[in-house]
Amino acid sequence: MFPIIVERLRGAPACLQDRAASLPKEVLACREGDQWSIQEIAGHLLDLEPLWMSRLEDFMAGRETLQPADLTNRKTHEANHNAGNIESILSEFRLRRSALVRQTEELDEAVIRRTALHPRLKEPIGVVQMGYVVAEHDVHHLAQITELARKFTK
Repeated sequence: MFPIIVERLRGAPACLQDRAASLPKEVLACREGDQWSIQEIAGHLLDLEPLWMSRLEDFMAGRETLQPADLTNRKTHEANHNAGNIESILSEFRLRRSALVRQTEELDEAVIRRTALHPRLKEPIGVVQMGYVVAEHDVHHLAQITELARKFTK
């Protein structure tokens, strides 16, 4: 599963670019109720990259527990991503995700086999499981972007 997970992680920036780059600013920033806009969702994906890298570093360091996530998503709520531009978000996401993929690919077998306690799930997970969680999180938000784009471009 390791190579499959790495490829899913590697593909997220291209998928995000494909869905968001060509949309007009008014569609990117449009919100439905109190839900995030497309641009805010893209920013949220970027906002979480330091967490994923920290957790990878936790595995490399042999820590018993992974870094906790901020379940309130404070960083995204305070970032005002709609005030920026999508090109910057997409570029920075690609850069950070590329670093995560590169670091993941360089892991040796011993690190890949390690487990650490996931702070929210309260169970041990490994690098492959963490990568799966990240990839599923990406897909969840990409699906939201697709739906919002359909809704606001009609």
